[in-house]
Amino acid sequence: MRYLETKKPRIEIIPMIDIMLFLLVFFAMLTLRMIPASGHITKLPTSSTAVTIPPPKLLVEIQADGSLLVENNKLTPAQLTALLKQRDSSKTAVTIAGNQTASLQQLMDVMDAVRNGGATEIALATRNAAAK
Repeated sequence: MRYLETKKPRIEIIPMIDIMLFLLVFFAMLTLRMIPASGHITKLPTSSTAVTIPPPKLLVEIQADGSLLVENNKLTPAQLTALLKQRDSSKTAVTIAGNQTASLQQLMDVMDAVRNGGATEIALATRNAAAK
């Protein structure tokens, strides 16, 4: 009477492994896309009041030697102003990431160049002091 025997239910684990692998790849890709920097190492200053902001439309990095890095191109403040004037800079959010060794004068020169380009949304990138 083999025909009347009920089969024992089995849990198939291969589809679960496929789903877990898909989720792992998905979250890895999502995490990699959340890094706003251009891949350059910048030692940001710290602030105890730092908050998270959305990724900027334009990231300006002040390097240790004082040069500006915008979209993997070294620019002068005058070239940065010209770049912002070419875009619709009133809707461009600019984030300035200054190196710890950058002087206040270098920061002010970059902020003046961004304002002269017409951008109104300017943010300064920092690290949270608690996450040191």
